[in-house]
Amino acid sequence: MTTKLERISELSKQHPEMKFNSIGHLINIEMLKECHYKMDGRKAVGIDGISKEEYNSNLDNNLKQLVEKLKNKSYRPKPARKVEIPKENGKTRPLSIYSYEDKLVQEALRKVLESVFEPHFYSNMCGFRPNRNCHGAIRKLNDMIEGHKTNYILDADIKGFFDNINHDVLINILLERIADERFIRLIRKFMKAGYIEDWQFHNTYSGTPQGGIISPILANIYLDKLDKYIKEYTAKFDKGKKRKFSRESMDFGNARKRIVRRLKFVKDERQRTKLILELKAIEQGRAKYPNGEEMDADYRRMKYARYADDFLVGIIGSKQDAQQIKEDIKNFLADRLALELSDEKTLVTHTERPAKFLGYEITVRKSNDQRRDKRGRLRRTYGKRVCLNVSTETVRKKLFDWGVLELTNRNGKEIWKPKCKSGLIFNDDLEILDSYNREIVGFYNYYSIANNCAHALNNFKYIMEYSMYKTFAGKYKCRTRKVNKKYRKNGRFIVTHMTKTGVKERYFYDGGFKRKKPTYKSECDIMPRTIYTAGRTSLVERLKARECELCGATDDLVMHHVRKLKNLQGKESWERHMIARKRKTIAVCRSCHKKIHDGKID
Repeated sequence: MTTKLERISELSKQHPEMKFNSIGHLINIEMLKECHYKMDGRKAVGIDGISKEEYNSNLDNNLKQLVEKLKNKSYRPKPARKVEIPKENGKTRPLSIYSYEDKLVQEALRKVLESVFEPHFYSNMCGFRPNRNCHGAIRKLNDMIEGHKTNYILDADIKGFFDNINHDVLINILLERIADERFIRLIRKFMKAGYIEDWQFHNTYSGTPQGGIISPILANIYLDKLDKYIKEYTAKFDKGKKRKFSRESMDFGNARKRIVRRLKFVKDERQRTKLILELKAIEQGRAKYPNGEEMDADYRRMKYARYADDFLVGIIGSKQDAQQIKEDIKNFLADRLALELSDEKTLVTHTERPAKFLGYEITVRKSNDQRRDKRGRLRRTYGKRVCLNVSTETVRKKLFDWGVLELTNRNGKEIWKPKCKSGLIFNDDLEILDSYNREIVGFYNYYSIANNCAHALNNFKYIMEYSMYKTFAGKYKCRTRKVNKKYRKNGRFIVTHMTKTGVKERYFYDGGFKRKKPTYKSECDIMPRTIYTAGRTSLVERLKARECELCGATDDLVMHHVRKLKNLQGKESWERHMIARKRKTIAVCRSCHKKIHDGKID
């Protein structure tokens, strides 16, 4: 199957205008079985409640029936189960969870679509593509600004992109390369499948659901029209072959020529030495100024990089040029793709001021510091050098959102104080340690290429570390000094735990925050968002030990459950316990169970 897809990819690359009339037959038992084995079995199940393990128990028969339904056109995707996932700003974003069979079909569709369209995607588009990520987009940004002495940056964002993709526009784009009606009909079915929320069915009239396996590739196909438009726009916008020499550069150059000319005829050694010193002074002075005229009206350039629905345009030109580009892109999106630019997030910024892209604060250093290159020539090494920073605001907001930071004011100055993470005090020691480690490592992976990575993240780690101490102290109702005395060994914070092979040790992160080169691993795209789990092993062990999760009694246990977690208000201790562990069940003794129902438990 891989060979067939590779052949399609090669044909698509060689013949950009070629239409594929019959590709739906590629979705057969062999391909679906390959998709099944690569599927993550830990993902949440859809409305049918079928997991990977259950589907695997009768795999051949299930796949045979699925392929038969695809052939006779009776296959119909089930509505997705819609859940709300917390965002960093306190709001939520919708996430669609599909049934297992629908996931298999979507993965197969993704493979076919990728083989047809991937060879023609714009090279500076880095989102949701093989071997590309946000670090790659930032590296291209670095080359764009630093290598071409960019004047202005247009940082653009499309308003509600995934929710506002026009189905008819998308289908017409797909029909430009795919003439297989059965294949197109299948994609349309997924877009029109609808979703279930609070046990109510809702139709979908636009957009691609966030969480769908085919949503990223469909989004890239949709915005590929924007990429090609900007490529054509760039060809018309670019002007001139080279910047004019600056006035300062010309003056220094002429002065240098005069001295070099005099040196050819001077024989007096003292005068010759004097001229050489003058020549060195001229070279030092010349290195302080740019060689070309930065605001040359006869020289314009435009560079473009995109990551998902966030894109950035670097402009060598005037502010009027930048504003005109913004308006032209805005009109194209509205007229051709039925999309709208976000006025709040779409900004034209001079490179002297920081711009924000993919969570980074981007500035351009303006320095006349010099050093000699390999050939011994003086160069302004740091002039127009791009600097990527993680801002104090970003660190503060992340810590605040995670609930590990409290802010106080002292004489008008903002003071950061670590805070106990009360939602974790019901978890066992290993879960607490792992949750902090995941957040630290996740944050570091994403911001590891920042210039101020070491400084900013050391402050970040300090708050996280002492928040963890306070969480342990809150769990055991003691002081942080006692926590350190209990868990610290040879200068490291250690939590011991039992495994099948014996006692193991887990350490608090102490790997440092050295700045890294851009990575091309997909893990860096995942911003740290820890989902706190109860630790199934921990719960199983408690049940085996017949230990009440509230009072610790070892009597006969019963399972108390609630229908929905959102019904819990957190007023009672047992409610807070279940909210913290994100479980709808709790193992309690009969005495505690009666108190819960009587409303008498503390």
